[in-house]
Amino acid sequence: MGIFIEVLIQAWIALRRNPLRSFLTMLGIVWGIASVTLLMAYGSGFRRVLVAGFDAFGKSVIIARPGQTSMQAGGERSGRRIRFEKADADALRAESSVIKQISLETFNRLPVTYGDKQNVLAIRGVFPEYGDIRNEVPSEGRWLNAEDQAGARRVAFIGSKAKEKLFGNRQAVGETVRIGGLRFLIIGMMETKFQLSNYFSPDDQCLFIPYSAAEQLWNAQYPPVIVFNPVAPSLERQAIYQFREIMGRRHRFHPLDQRAVGAFGREEFRPIIDGLTIGLQTLLLFIGVLTLGIGGIGLMNIMLVSVDERVKEIGIRRALGAKRVHIRVQFLAEALVITVVGGLIGLALSYSIATAVGTVPMLSELFEDESGKGDLRLLISLESALVSAGALLLVGLLSGTIPAVRAANLEPTEALRYE
Repeated sequence: MGIFIEVLIQAWIALRRNPLRSFLTMLGIVWGIASVTLLMAYGSGFRRVLVAGFDAFGKSVIIARPGQTSMQAGGERSGRRIRFEKADADALRAESSVIKQISLETFNRLPVTYGDKQNVLAIRGVFPEYGDIRNEVPSEGRWLNAEDQAGARRVAFIGSKAKEKLFGNRQAVGETVRIGGLRFLIIGMMETKFQLSNYFSPDDQCLFIPYSAAEQLWNAQYPPVIVFNPVAPSLERQAIYQFREIMGRRHRFHPLDQRAVGAFGREEFRPIIDGLTIGLQTLLLFIGVLTLGIGGIGLMNIMLVSVDERVKEIGIRRALGAKRVHIRVQFLAEALVITVVGGLIGLALSYSIATAVGTVPMLSELFEDESGKGDLRLLISLESALVSAGALLLVGLLSGTIPAVRAANLEPTEALRYE
């Protein structure tokens, strides 16, 4: 331990001989480690925002729509139109083992009136389970419940953008609106939803009413969509197949006929999301490590210059009994001192920059939201700091090894005659 401390002291004395050169060399390391850390923080933040944007649609949701048969089955011809029925939901609940929740969905656009304001808005008639499946979170009030559906109550849950169109800055929950001429009570309002995918219309711009109430407004005998989720995200494919199998028996089409019923799940897009975000994170990490590597090359160059300047010193030490390993460790320690000190300053700098920047506008600008929930946050995690430290030590070792080996391989007699 004492020898190690002595080596570090000698390394520090050697670096103090030319403080300006040591400082400028250290700046390359500082900038490199700050680049690695900040770029990793940006990549992680970008992934968090993008994944949250897709998860807003529903973390494990499958959307099914009827189509036309393309295969003959049960004596039926191909090209036959399939129509969902209300009884399909009951059959799916009774017969499925991997489907967790099911909701029929019907859709229309109708004039909605509040006071002297009138807007044509998207109206979705759904079952209470729809809220959990599609991640409809209230910021005020509540979501639809089983009593609303059973009693065909004329109640509505309103999206944040739809609320702005009808009510402006006024309170919406507790107010009454007219939808297609019928009075509906607003029981809840959705928090701003930063969803990056939708169908029919963005959820923020919709009003959600019980399916039974929607039947009072338009013909909802044949729902255009069935929404459901599996008991676990990993069982999405099994849930889709079981859905087609049950529906195939009821509507007489082959379960492998994908044109008869189209179904797409949230997990189908997971590889695309992962490819985009992980690819970006890898690219940013490569750029950061490349920047750090350039700083390492500068360090190596300065250490080689230091070896040339101290050839005679090395010869004297060898003549006094120093071994090759002592010389090697001495120069390697000097490189590591510069690297570690520069790395600590770089980490402190990156934390300071991340704190000063805070957030970077991203989805908030797209969705015209001022809450900041959709912004990219520069958060330097422990994982990022550890990866940066690992890259730093690797660069320090590589940068110091070549000069250290070169210094250790000098012959004492030639080094003493060096001018």
